[in-house]
Amino acid sequence: MAVKRDYYEILGVSRSVSPEELKRAFRKLAMDLHPDRNPGNPEAETRFKEAAEAYQVLNDPDRRRSYDMFGHAGVAGAGVSGFEGFGFADIFDAFFGGGFSARDRARSMRGSDLRYDLTISFEEAFRGVEKEIEVPRLMTCERCSGAGAEPGSSVEACGSCGGSGQVRRTSQSIFGQVVNVSACPSCHGSGRVIRQVCTACRGQGRTEQTKRLKLRIPPGVDTGSQIRLTGEGESGLQNGGPGDLYVVIRVRPHALLQRQDQDVVFELQVNVVQAALGDRIEVPTLDGLVEVAIPAGTQHGQTFKLSGRGMPQIRSGRRGDQFVVVKVIVPKDLNAKQKDLLRQVGGLTGKPQKVAKGFFDKLREAINLD
Repeated sequence: MAVKRDYYEILGVSRSVSPEELKRAFRKLAMDLHPDRNPGNPEAETRFKEAAEAYQVLNDPDRRRSYDMFGHAGVAGAGVSGFEGFGFADIFDAFFGGGFSARDRARSMRGSDLRYDLTISFEEAFRGVEKEIEVPRLMTCERCSGAGAEPGSSVEACGSCGGSGQVRRTSQSIFGQVVNVSACPSCHGSGRVIRQVCTACRGQGRTEQTKRLKLRIPPGVDTGSQIRLTGEGESGLQNGGPGDLYVVIRVRPHALLQRQDQDVVFELQVNVVQAALGDRIEVPTLDGLVEVAIPAGTQHGQTFKLSGRGMPQIRSGRRGDQFVVVKVIVPKDLNAKQKDLLRQVGGLTGKPQKVAKGFFDKLREAINLD
């Protein structure tokens, strides 16, 4: 089985490419590889379709974000239809805008994309999980199969446009004749007239239905991650292609652990005696309890790293680290004898001490210096 090439590599651009640079890169490739310029050259046609597919994905912000996060798996089903019958100029109309045409009209019938917000636990984000979701959406009417007409009744070609869906109006100007093409007002661009509408969908060709879907969420997702399900959006009008479903993930916070990208942080509270004399303490991790040695003389804000105990990266599976940050708890409401003992042990001088850096400042330095 052939391995699909990276979309950025196909177009010869970097992963930080801007939309305008992306458009220019594809335009240049399309001009060089278009079948009209390379008749009888199957390699050029294959590369042309490959470039068109890459541009379609990367030019869509949502699909590009999904591709950057999950690779080809995040845009499964992405592809382009064949370009047979496209003139050399048509490819630029298709991708960069152009006049009203039958292809434009068919494309406008595509179903809408949908968004589904899904909340999962911190542990599910770590392990990955399979979820079953119910999505309400407009789907092709089962009674009329999307035609919009009552079964047994006929659908006629529009008499105003002759079934083309377009009307042309010619006007005279100082520059000569001007032809304006617009959607037919009688059939709204569909090219047909329904005499007896379907009683189930009232001529719309779609009804609201709920579909149950199984969704596999990979380990390592975070709040804001998106998973695209190709063709699971709303059905298109007049049996047009379906839209896509975008599942947006929200991860509930953990009771004890905080997440920073692929790393996790645990704040360990110790008393003055534990910090001064040292101790061995069990701390929670994503893999369960792990014993950590706190050496004698540990200071407030000191950080210890547990390598490979963080969240997995979605694409590589490589795990981040866990940082254990010590928080020394100072006792309150000491009696006179306890205060005297602390003065003897601590050797307090009464001189002003330098103010320590804040908790998150120390944590940030610890992570960046690693």
